[in-house]
Amino acid sequence: MHDAYLRQSPLAHLHLEACARSDETVTNATVVISERPHRCQIGIRGDAADPVFAEAVTKVLKVDLPVEPCTVTGDPEALHVLWLGLDEWLVVGRPDQQDKLVPSLTKALAHVHAAVWDVSDSRTTIHLTGSEARPLLCKGCAIDLHPREFGPGTCVSTHLAKAHVILHQTAYDEDTDTPAYDIYVHRSFAEYLWSWLMDAGREYGVKVVHE
Repeated sequence: MHDAYLRQSPLAHLHLEACARSDETVTNATVVISERPHRCQIGIRGDAADPVFAEAVTKVLKVDLPVEPCTVTGDPEALHVLWLGLDEWLVVGRPDQQDKLVPSLTKALAHVHAAVWDVSDSRTTIHLTGSEARPLLCKGCAIDLHPREFGPGTCVSTHLAKAHVILHQTAYDEDTDTPAYDIYVHRSFAEYLWSWLMDAGREYGVKVVHE
């Protein structure tokens, strides 16, 4: 088991907590950005059509695997599962849940043709919301993010500003036309993507918050 006190976010050196404190008085921002570091992230591969595999995963996670392309099941603020391919999923949860879930999934799938691996430290999550969050993402992403095509509970593996990401829309407020997104990015691209988002969002007004 890792020593949690030694773990650092790939954005730790940007001192985002201090940035958030300095942005507390900003009132005209239409994009709000934050990091959600150290989240549990577990990769699973298997045959969704195999009831033994699907039932074993559901029993451990208490969440059904999504079988429709680009969909998500579960609670986006708690444990949820992203569809990445016909036989691949990403389980996302609160920090350190992987310490319990990986052994439990491995045991449950021991006699099934499947794979389970911990990727929690390979990516961080950038959370983006605000009335201009969608136009900001459209500057660097070729995916159609219009609500008729990409809404809450939708995810896709794509490129944003030339960085490979998994993009998940977690929420949408119809009254204010305000979406919210989680952007999963590999550690080596995290600072680059954060800087790109801050720069590309300058015309909208960007506020940093600390979670």
